[in-house]
Amino acid sequence: MARGRFVSLEGGEGVGKSTQLAALAEALAGRGIAVHVTREPGGSPGAEAIRALLLEGEEGRWNPRAEALLFAAARSDHIERTIRPALDRGQWVLSDRFLDSSLAYQGAAGGLGIDRVRDLHRFGSDDFLPDRTLVLQLGDGEAAARARVRDGDAGDRIGSRPPAYHAAVEAGFREIAEREPQRVRLIDASGTAATVTARLLYALGDLLP
Repeated sequence: MARGRFVSLEGGEGVGKSTQLAALAEALAGRGIAVHVTREPGGSPGAEAIRALLLEGEEGRWNPRAEALLFAAARSDHIERTIRPALDRGQWVLSDRFLDSSLAYQGAAGGLGIDRVRDLHRFGSDDFLPDRTLVLQLGDGEAAARARVRDGDAGDRIGSRPPAYHAAVEAGFREIAEREPQRVRLIDASGTAATVTARLLYALGDLLP
């Protein structure tokens, strides 16, 4: 049985990742591809337990290094318990966030540095990477408006951080795409949901059977 493909969907707050993840999974299934959908932080029992530690509580609950370590620990379990077994079964794995969120959020915006956070991943997960990472991008105003509609005033401890933090996240994603253009593709998330899904499929064209 051929190994499956691993695709991560990334982006800042309010860019439509959840909507597009479901649409992409449906589109791939329509092509006869077996799909497993997952998320980060989370995706395995151990990682889901860590998710609550990361996203709940007051803003100062963790210092940046502790936060990065928790994400790396959750990811290691997610890969071992969920992602690798699904790929070995021949499934395509679609993940709502993966390593590049840590690189952009904790590395670029959190001040730890992209390379230092990548080093944690090399240790914790043997630098296991997606076959393709698709980063949804919107103008700051539109993304923020979508996030407000979605969350109101009750965002999680990371999503509710100030605009300057989220601008640094977006800059981090762009830097990662410049460093790894074969793996990471920036996707325009403006327009109708169907249009964005078509862009995602186009960016996966060389991987599709």
